[in-house]
Amino acid sequence: MTEMQTLLAQKAELEAQIATAQAEAKAKAVTEARALIREHGLTAADVFPAQGKKAKGSVGAPKYRDPATGATWTGRGKPPLWINGAADRSPFQIAQAAE
Repeated sequence: MTEMQTLLAQKAELEAQIATAQAEAKAKAVTEARALIREHGLTAADVFPAQGKKAKGSVGAPKYRDPATGATWTGRGKPPLWINGAADRSPFQIAQAAE
């Protein structure tokens, strides 16, 4: 056997030992975690709170309506094609109800 083959065989043996040690450590950690969860009566929500979910804000009430199609726009963001370029947007405004 060449030196390279010997080293590769040793590497494979070490990787197998590492995989076994990792599996044993993981099993032990899971057992301990389950015992703690049971002992303290924890739920999944207690252990793993929701992340990255922001409450969506209100888009807002529509302020403009296309008389031809009835499509609406809030006046926020990129203007739709039917109102884009209109110098005077007042013909598209939706009458606001008295509060």
